Amino acid sequence: LIYFSFSFAVTNTSFCTESKECLEYELVCKTDEYEVRHLTPTRWVSTDAEAYFMGVGAALAFRRLFQYINGANDEGVKMEMTAPVLVKVPEETKLWEPAVYTLNFPLPAAYQDKPPAPTNDKVYFTAMPDMDVYVRSYGGWMLSVTSRLHSHLLTKELERVRASYNHTYHYGVGYDSPLKLLNRHNEVWYVAEGEPVLSVHCVTPKLSNCCIIGRCEVKLY
Repeated sequence: LIYFSFSFAVTNTSFCTESKECLEYELVCKTDEYEVRHLTPTRWVSTDAEAYFMGVGAALAFRRLFQYINGANDEGVKMEMTAPVLVKVPEETKLWEPAVYTLNFPLPAAYQDKPPAPTNDKVYFTAMPDMDVYVRSYGGWMLSVTSRLHSHLLTKELERVRASYNHTYHYGVGYDSPLKLLNRHNEVWYVAEGEPVLSVHCVTPKLSNCCIIGRCEVKLY
């Protein structure tokens, strides 16, 4: 197992093409199976929806947040859509019981400090802390079944490398509008606990594959 201390800023991503503002992150390192990213504190607008399936809950919640950025706030301000959309998915759910899904939009940079208050009392703000996340990417559509599949594949790999992470929930992450049919990009996130862990196969672009047992000393070419 290896702990990586080096990271570099990613301010634009090839898969975030439909929004003027996309969440920035630092890419700590990458393997064939997942990435580790570092996120700085960010404010989001959020709402909850109870449903049996993630897709149904996300659709109900999306409507409220879309109304907020289209003027359903105390200043009547209209904001550009940002990316990604995060769906907080609880892990401990039973098939015969509904779950509470939390949908989140990152607030535009201009409203990070003082966003206008929502007019809908079911809409609120969430302050995401400084954190590291384990990320698995996949194409197609972010549905309940695909999100569960890729969350399972990610946790299987995290268990293999003995990574510590929050087991109580994961994030389903979408970057594309429903109108985009091809080259869609989705992700699953788990929040790391403690130092993020990677396997010996460091394949981060632009970095030398210098990983050895211990702390990896990463050098730029």
